[in-house]
Amino acid sequence: MTQRLRLNKNAERRLKAGHLWIYSNEVDTKETPLKNFTGGETAIIEEANGRALGVAYVNPHSLICARIMSRDPSMRLDRSLFIHRFNQALALREQLFSKPFYRLVHGEGDLLPGLVVDRFGDILVVQLNTAGMQAMSEEIVDALEKVLKPSAIVFRNDTGGRRQEGLEAQVEVVKGELPDEILIEENGVHFVVPVLNGQKTGWFFDHRANREWLNRHVAGKRVLDVFSYVGGWGVQAAASGASEVLCVDSSGPALEQVARNAELNGVHEQVAIAEADAFDALAALKADGEQFDVVVLDPPAFIKKRKDIPNGERAYARLNREAMRLLGRDGLLLSASCSMHLAPERLVDVVRGSVRHQDRHGQIIFQGHQGPDHPVHPAIAETAYLKALGVRVFRD
Repeated sequence: MTQRLRLNKNAERRLKAGHLWIYSNEVDTKETPLKNFTGGETAIIEEANGRALGVAYVNPHSLICARIMSRDPSMRLDRSLFIHRFNQALALREQLFSKPFYRLVHGEGDLLPGLVVDRFGDILVVQLNTAGMQAMSEEIVDALEKVLKPSAIVFRNDTGGRRQEGLEAQVEVVKGELPDEILIEENGVHFVVPVLNGQKTGWFFDHRANREWLNRHVAGKRVLDVFSYVGGWGVQAAASGASEVLCVDSSGPALEQVARNAELNGVHEQVAIAEADAFDALAALKADGEQFDVVVLDPPAFIKKRKDIPNGERAYARLNREAMRLLGRDGLLLSASCSMHLAPERLVDVVRGSVRHQDRHGQIIFQGHQGPDHPVHPAIAETAYLKALGVRVFRD
């Protein structure tokens, strides 16, 4: 019999507004002790008066102790539910994209909290980020096979979120075999994607639209791509007519992929690579008197928790200041942040402060965010995490 998890009085207000998360301090632990649940167990969520609100999975060891999967308390969390949700997600992506390269499932944004699925043609890369999704891994694989019939499914279960859920890190091919190279196409440019040992699932589809915007402004320009990873920004810039591109990253294997992707698109002569810490590289380039027409800053999340906000904001400010020093008299800065805890207006503040620190002027000519295959849940602010600013930086 399915257990019930009862909330404290008034704790249901956020859920009734559409949120899917339940925090451990919102639970009436006298009536329904969390210690009675195992990680990933299904429960009926109740208001303080006993009225059922929906069905969720529970992790008693996590701050977010339950996540709602359906508002229908009679719904079973089984293969049929996943097939239904995957078909809903697929219908949206097929409206948005003509080719099968996108995020198929974006967690809460697709009403599947804790689950991420990226599609690379007939290869699927899955992240099970919670105990609840881990417990339903077989049903997820079965449903994906039913909906998409992929040639291979990879589990990239090595995220920081899994550690917080008390889960082990694991990377494995759970279905089929991977080809020697996995190829995708984005904005007309081709890439080899390292799905087994790259960052996250191997690629960042969320910046697709932001890269498309930048591609329109790089023809004949000298471009610096900092935190380049495998060249998503830099190789696309070269393919869009940039005269020179320098890709900087601290990962040698990532830069090897930059070189491979540049060669794949016939732009290897325009693309150079440099293995270095980003801040060290910016300082060295300035010392060498280098200048660029365009600088791209797409760093990893400097703010992973709220307590990191002060130090993280200082790191973003320093990064933007150092990058602006490398721009010519009239240059373009693409400044991005994937830190959920950095509010969009704070990134604007960072850019404004950096511009004034250089005694220059700035004009924000583009404001971007995550692509539509990363839908934002309107009740969950945390699902809107990506920011990108296109800033003209110039002197009098």
